[in-house]
Amino acid sequence: MGRNGRSAARPAPPVLDEIDKAIVRALQVDGRMSYAKLGPEVGLSQAAVRQRVQRLIDSGVMQVVAVTDPLSLGFTVQAMIGVRADGDLRALAANLGDLPEIDYVVIASGGFDLLLEVVCEDADHLMVLLNDVIRATPGVRSAEAFTYLDLVKQTYSWGTR
Repeated sequence: MGRNGRSAARPAPPVLDEIDKAIVRALQVDGRMSYAKLGPEVGLSQAAVRQRVQRLIDSGVMQVVAVTDPLSLGFTVQAMIGVRADGDLRALAANLGDLPEIDYVVIASGGFDLLLEVVCEDADHLMVLLNDVIRATPGVRSAEAFTYLDLVKQTYSWGTR
């Protein structure tokens, strides 16, 4: 499975016009913007913008979600885990992606086959996840954790230039 749960053989991405891009940019600034406000901002009626937003969501171009601060929710440790693997990377990525602590899974090239971003309550939680769960998963040859000391930048505003 690829990003957003799609299979690796992805269909051609939908063609976005300037109005679609304007909708995405506006919702990246304020994901709770009402259709009544969004419509005039992008030059559409409330009903037309509602349809456009739904099409963008249904096609997988965007998601409208709440982004939380893990520290505020009691998760004090974040880390990137590099995994060296044997066997089917897609199956292993899907299997590890089912773990609730893992919020990001990438099949990568280079020194690691998979990169996993994890959010844990504390160092003990990370140790259990790394040692007892990830390293014990069939297909995992080795795993190396890179604990975040400070998250300097995190953005969700790509691609609408």
